[in-house]
Amino acid sequence: MEKFWLVTVNMGYGHQRTAFPLRNFAREILNANDYSGISETDKKIWERTRRGYEFISRFKAFPVIGDFFFYIFDLFQKIPSFYPKRDLSKPNFVLERSYDLFKKGWGKGLIDKLKKEDPKIPLVTTFFIPAFMAEHFGYEGEIFCIVCDADIARSWAPLKPKETKIKYFAPTERVVERLQLYGVKKENIFFTGYPLPLENIGSEKMEILKEDLKFRLLNLDPKFRYLKNYQTLIKETLGDLPERSDHPLTILFSVGGAGAQKEIGAKIMKNLEREIREEKIRIIFSAGIKKEVQNYFLDQIKKLRLNEFLGKSIKIIFEENIEDYFENFNLSLRKTDILWTKPSELVFYSALGIPIILTPPIGSQEEFNLRWILKSGFGIFQEDLNYLNQWLFDWIEKGYLAEMAMEGFLEGEKLGTFKIKEIIFGT
Repeated sequence: MEKFWLVTVNMGYGHQRTAFPLRNFAREILNANDYSGISETDKKIWERTRRGYEFISRFKAFPVIGDFFFYIFDLFQKIPSFYPKRDLSKPNFVLERSYDLFKKGWGKGLIDKLKKEDPKIPLVTTFFIPAFMAEHFGYEGEIFCIVCDADIARSWAPLKPKETKIKYFAPTERVVERLQLYGVKKENIFFTGYPLPLENIGSEKMEILKEDLKFRLLNLDPKFRYLKNYQTLIKETLGDLPERSDHPLTILFSVGGAGAQKEIGAKIMKNLEREIREEKIRIIFSAGIKKEVQNYFLDQIKKLRLNEFLGKSIKIIFEENIEDYFENFNLSLRKTDILWTKPSELVFYSALGIPIILTPPIGSQEEFNLRWILKSGFGIFQEDLNYLNQWLFDWIEKGYLAEMAMEGFLEGEKLGTFKIKEIIFGT
């Protein structure tokens, strides 16, 4: 099978996580902001962008002043209202400045590298900037861009959208419509869904996903409130359920790449301390590749005197290598019943039959992700954490989270990885 270039950026986890399910079909994965041979000038431009975003994401936690500065920053990536439908093809400030940098040579080294090694295979990227660079500097092969949010700003479409050769893979129907409002031709947009990890799905028959969901439903609906009412539907889609689950009720709390909102994870652990000690619940903290985030959770565990439960009722996912982290994360998801996270690209993991409890959004894109998942019925916003051990178990006893799990599985787009591969290779 012909391979393709897979280009991403290591700013946060979202763009790299989006690329990860496609790794086995790629000739090579390159980080546009950190590859072998990148010029110092290019690296400095990317680094300023990354550091600025990570700083402002963490700074947002400061009362009043943090919200104000993040608001100013977020204006540059803000998504306009969808209604009334209108022509939104006029480029914004950020897009124009990006193209000014292209004219000065930003990104030329990356595209020259790809052209020199294999100039005609498809180029697939999970971030719009490398796609624009490829088109600007005359990459010969097809250019594909994977969108990793439920709605997008004007910055995702190029300066002259009606003339572009870039083709888009859209995770939602709203992104399809939005790109058309931004001026991209309809034939250049494919509604595929988000690319989910195949190790959590299996083949297109979804045998791994279905088997994991069976055990998950038993933990999410111990009193059979939902399961009893929808037993025919469940049997038709999943088959017979096992007698009991193969793991305890498990929550995976995921911290973003900037390390923001880790304090919420600490509050969750504190308010579920009794259940942790009784080993009625297991909590997994996803610290990613940030050593300081791992150390933060270790300190919180020590303060609560829960060290003896580390590796039992408490687990921390931490890896120095991003690929190892994603592998560990995806493996842990198989025995996860509830995913607790900010509304990042992880909202699309609800299609794996995992209900999502959502923390406050950080930025315009996450606000739209939040709207999408709440409207879809695949997730729910967190309540007051001081009363966590009340409302969480109420939701479980009433079968609310089991219903969300099935809703995500039935209605969510699960086969995005397969669809993207088929379109790229034309098979």
